[in-house]
Amino acid sequence: MTGTALLINKDHTVTVLENVEHEVYNQLVAQEDSEEIECTINNKEVHLHPIEKVVWYEDTIDWTYGY
Repeated sequence: MTGTALLINKDHTVTVLENVEHEVYNQLVAQEDSEEIECTINNKEVHLHPIEKVVWYEDTIDWTYGY
């Protein structure tokens, strides 16, 4: 199952990861309090900024609707 992961970063910005497996979302949640966030998306190692919270949206987000 894929979905969209919304990462609320510690610097008060938001990172959106689309078409993410739920397994990757679980890995991100486990690293919420870490200073170095790592995960694998589409067979690529990704390094992210420190995050405060991860939110899962089970579908894709329609960005054309007034966002």
